[in-house]
Amino acid sequence: MSTLSNGRTKPHEIVERALELSTADGCVVIADEESTANLRWAGNALTTNGVTRGRTLTVIATVDGKEGTASGVVSRSAVTAADLEPLVRAAEAAARGAGPAEDARPLVTGTPASPDFTDAPAETSSAVFADFAPALGEAFARARAGGRELYGFANHELVSTYVGTSTGLRLRHDQPSGTLELNAKSPDRQRSAWAGRSTRDFKDVDPAALDAELAVRLGWAERRIELPAGRYETLLPPTAVADLLIYQMWSAAARDATEGRTVFSKPGGGTRLGERLSGLPLTLRSDPHAPGLESAPFVIAHSSGDDASVFDNGLPVPATEWILDGELNRLTTTRHSAALTGMPLSPGFGNLILDAGGEKSLEEMVANTERGLLLTCLWYIREVDPATLLLTGLTRDGVYLVENGQVVGEVNNFRFNESPVDLLSRASEAGRTEKTLPREWSDWFTRTAMPALRVPDFNMSSVSRGV
Repeated sequence: MSTLSNGRTKPHEIVERALELSTADGCVVIADEESTANLRWAGNALTTNGVTRGRTLTVIATVDGKEGTASGVVSRSAVTAADLEPLVRAAEAAARGAGPAEDARPLVTGTPASPDFTDAPAETSSAVFADFAPALGEAFARARAGGRELYGFANHELVSTYVGTSTGLRLRHDQPSGTLELNAKSPDRQRSAWAGRSTRDFKDVDPAALDAELAVRLGWAERRIELPAGRYETLLPPTAVADLLIYQMWSAAARDATEGRTVFSKPGGGTRLGERLSGLPLTLRSDPHAPGLESAPFVIAHSSGDDASVFDNGLPVPATEWILDGELNRLTTTRHSAALTGMPLSPGFGNLILDAGGEKSLEEMVANTERGLLLTCLWYIREVDPATLLLTGLTRDGVYLVENGQVVGEVNNFRFNESPVDLLSRASEAGRTEKTLPREWSDWFTRTAMPALRVPDFNMSSVSRGV
């Protein structure tokens, strides 16, 4: 087998060789070639930078038995040509030792091959920061002159995924993902503000604009106001909305809802499909071809679960409207759970977009607020009750009091208790949809576009100290 410049076997060839070695009734091979580049800084100075590369190979073997088809899945990193046969045999042994797979379906066929399947994997490098790094240096100088300290990191990842199957599929997808998190602190470290951005290539992020935004927020924090727990009119910025709705979609498996185990289950049986979830004309959708948020247009499943099946690898992923004009329209399904529930096939999602037709910026929504709270972001989000999707978590890096359209100071942090589904029903206004970075889930999900939401009675259940 031929090799890349770094000495590793070409990924498409390692996929082909693994398929040749397979003696199972069916086989799926997924090769993920990953490269990352990163910058980190503290106290207005770069601290570290680096570039890494890696490979993960997943072999899914299927064995047809008298009682049904079983699957065995084995994944290993840093796989070389010499590691291939033991890996394939391990997957086959796992399949033969397993019981029939409940989600078993014939492996996907008929999807046209990717024209670049045999091309070398895409790779990122420090060059992705060619324009960003000098601009960041200028932001350091401005922050230093303004009495601020900047901390944070920029990370760019490029994953080339090759999927080959014994039924003839040969698919490839390149996924760039970039995150920028910037934190500004006062010299005494008593005031802190955060901003984050999601990007594909770091050409659309402006460190100077982010630093200017953080400078304003640090200025707001010069006045400190203590508030008790309670229900407050609250402006949730796009990043907070993203964190809440990502969790909502992770809880939107059709089978779980049908079996009465989630917030989307109907009391007495069935699901809430067709039910109005919001008085606003909210549409929550996914689209693998959404500009700037592009994601895999076919299923890539390394394991089976409530909303994914290894048997569905290579299945086309269409644009899907999960909530349409305020009504619950779709729940996630595999081929198995679609047949089980009688619902349309709706594979999982690689991006998430919420739109209500709003045109106001967050600043304009603040200007129209008589008295309320403006949040920066949420973190440490955890589920309390799956039946209602009640979540708890903390506010972080700036909660501000708005009076008569003006921010008048920073207040203490809170613990909140809220269900995102319930929040949608109570939201009274949605702003302009914009690309955003979810802070809590940014290690797992980055491609979102959300509006700010106004909630008249957001539940700040207790005061949080020391955050």
